[in-house]
Amino acid sequence: MLARDNYSYKKYQKELTQKKKKEEKKQKKLEKETIGVKLEPGQVSDEGTSVV
Repeated sequence: MLARDNYSYKKYQKELTQKKKKEEKKQKKLEKETIGVKLEPGQVSDEGTSVV
């Protein structure tokens, strides 16, 4: 007897991965916005890139 795929588990794992990526993207966007607010145009950020 062959083992059967557990499709509901695979779907659950895929959804978790998507939620994690979405949350990371949201955090990056928030960090980018807060850095942009703190720095005035022409200043250099910690990464060494200038904010225009």
